[in-house]
Amino acid sequence: MKSAQAQATPPPPSSALPTFYWLVFGVYEPLLTLCGFMGVLADPKQAFEQQAPWPSNTPPEKMSSAAYVCILQLANVGALCGLINLFVLQACRKHLFAQPALQETIVGALLSALLIGDIAHLTITLWALGESRWEVSKWGGLLWVTIVSGLSLMVPRIAWHLGIGRYVDRRDGQFVRRG
Repeated sequence: MKSAQAQATPPPPSSALPTFYWLVFGVYEPLLTLCGFMGVLADPKQAFEQQAPWPSNTPPEKMSSAAYVCILQLANVGALCGLINLFVLQACRKHLFAQPALQETIVGALLSALLIGDIAHLTITLWALGESRWEVSKWGGLLWVTIVSGLSLMVPRIAWHLGIGRYVDRRDGQFVRRG
């Protein structure tokens, strides 16, 4: 005969990545990065020109080969990050469903690296803009997408690490303040 407390305790979830986080990191982020890659392939010159405001307000007529290669490689790396995210998270959910603690370790490692990348990406972007970082009316569409999408991924990563919307409170117990 089981005790009432044992019957009332819900089983631990089978995923360290609840549905909301799966949708953000396993669906939204890969789609975002793949769409960005396809957009750059479709019009690399426009993608390059919208990375930052131009001092003379008119970009050069022709894009240099170095700029062309650079923007295509940037888009490739972005798409690769999205695909790595998708495949690692999908593998964790599929093959480690009975081991949520191991899932959490792997997902935490992935999201930690990506959070560092988010912070670096936003910081470097704003730093590289120089004084034009404050002239938001001159920002191109792609620069806005970079900032907004970066924040839309960074905030949920921080929330995941804080345990928001996850089962850590049921697993580890309520936070007890020491002092």
